[in-house]
Amino acid sequence: MASSVTRSDVARFPNMTIYDFPTGPYPTRVRIALAEKSLLSHAEFVFVDLYKGDHKRPEFISTKNYSGTLPVLELGDGTCIAECTAITEYLDALDGVPTLTGRTPLEKGVIHMMSKRAELELLDPISVYFHHATPGLGPEVELYQNREWGIRQRDKALRGMRYFDGVLESQPFVAGDAFSMADITVIGGLIFASIVKLPVPEECAALISWYERMRARPSVKSQPAFA
Repeated sequence: MASSVTRSDVARFPNMTIYDFPTGPYPTRVRIALAEKSLLSHAEFVFVDLYKGDHKRPEFISTKNYSGTLPVLELGDGTCIAECTAITEYLDALDGVPTLTGRTPLEKGVIHMMSKRAELELLDPISVYFHHATPGLGPEVELYQNREWGIRQRDKALRGMRYFDGVLESQPFVAGDAFSMADITVIGGLIFASIVKLPVPEECAALISWYERMRARPSVKSQPAFA
């Protein structure tokens, strides 16, 4: 009997390798996207130990990701896609029904704007705080630290929390009426905030309530970051 899997199905849903640190905020963004798109069964996860600096080794940089960051998606032909937004774009387009990155030009524009704001105003500043004003990944990896810069970025992240609280006072999701990549990015930021013990200000009631709802979402609550 002929297989029911067509050539186009294989092209749309290829086996993928994800270079991963399961509890990391950035890898968790891609894990959530995979879960939302029902693609976890198509992914093989390869553990990369951030605390040993495996992502900074010459072999990883030369063959997987020049930027030396996680996560990285590798396809069967050796193509590697890095950066959470790019990976999510790829995953969301596989079935021809984008649910995370927008269907109309307006949806795409707003979602990408808000996701980028979440990176610039929340997630990335917390990352800088982690690497510069805390022990970070340890002395073997953190070869240069600027504590003053780290503290400034921590304060920027707190301002970012207040910004997103204001956004969520008037709408149910970060980019409007539906769950999207922008929500995933803010979730990543709040996961990182928990790692560095940076609580959301108590007055940010809308952000706190939103996060409780997001953590109950199946694609989110199943993540190793919440184990």
